[in-house]
Amino acid sequence: MRSCLLVAILLASWLPIVSEALPAANPTIGEELQRAADRAGDAAVVVADLSSAKVLAARNMEVAAGKLVRPGSTLKPFILLELLDTGKLDAQARLFCRRPLMIGTKRMDCTHPTEISTLDAADAIAYSCNSYVSEVATRLTMGDLVQTLRRAGLDSPSGLAREESTGRVTRPSSVAELQLEALGDWGIETTPLELLGAYRRLALRVKAGNLGTAAPIFDGLEGSVSYGMADAAHVQGFRIAGKTGTAASPTSARTHGIFVGFAPAALPQIVLVVYVEHGRGMDAAAIAQPIFAAFARSTGR
Repeated sequence: MRSCLLVAILLASWLPIVSEALPAANPTIGEELQRAADRAGDAAVVVADLSSAKVLAARNMEVAAGKLVRPGSTLKPFILLELLDTGKLDAQARLFCRRPLMIGTKRMDCTHPTEISTLDAADAIAYSCNSYVSEVATRLTMGDLVQTLRRAGLDSPSGLAREESTGRVTRPSSVAELQLEALGDWGIETTPLELLGAYRRLALRVKAGNLGTAAPIFDGLEGSVSYGMADAAHVQGFRIAGKTGTAASPTSARTHGIFVGFAPAALPQIVLVVYVEHGRGMDAAAIAQPIFAAFARSTGR
C-alpha cells in the first residue's frame, strides 16, 4: 500500500513537468498562425480565412485597422485587371521598361533587375514594373481609375475590426497624377485591412475559377513570390500569390513596406497582410514567409 502511494506521489510530481515541456496536442491552425504572427515584432499582421473572412491571427490590429498609408505597388494588379477586363490591354504584348522613369517631377525608376528589359502583363506584376504599369494606366480615364480603386474597396472599411479608419481616393487632374496614383504613390491612402479585403476579393475570384482574360495577372502574383520581387515570402513546395508595396508618406521620405497575398495560390484558403512602418515591401514579405510556412505545416502541405 505504501509503495503504491509513493508511486502515485512521484507520478503527480512528474506529470506537470512533462506537460509543460511538450507542445499542446493537435494545435489548431489559428494557434499555429498566431504563434508565427507573434514573432513579427512591431509589424502589423492580419491573417483571415478566405471563405468566412474570420480573422485567424493578428498582431498590432489597431495599426492594421487605423493606419492610413500609401499602398505603393500593391495596386498594380487592380489596374491591370481593369484594363484586361475591359479589353484595353493585350496581356501578351511586351513593353520596354524605361529607365530613368520620370513622372511629372518625380523619379520612379523600377527596382527589378536591369536585364528584365521587356515585359508582358504577368511579368509586370511579378517584377513590379513601374514603367509598364504607368504606361498602360494612361488607357484609363481619370474617372475609370477612381472607380477601379473604389470597387476594390480601398476606401471602404473591411469589416474585420470593430473600429477602422476609412481610406481616401483622390481624382487625378493630370496624366502625371493618374500615373502616380496607379502606382500607389499619390492620391490614395488606405489601411492594411482595406488592402486585405481587396486581395480577399481577388482570391475569391481565383477560388471561383472566374479568371478569364485576367489569368496572367494571377500568374504574375504567383510569380512575384516564387521568383520575383516578393520572393522573400516563398515557401518551398507551397504555392503562394502575393504582392509587395513600398511607398513614402506625404510628409516623409522614409518608406514603409507592405506585403499582401493569399495561399494556396490555385485554391486559396487564407489571405494575409503585413505592414512594416519603416522598411520596404521585401521586409514585409520576409515577415509573411514564416506565417505561410506555419499554415503549410499545419495543413500538411
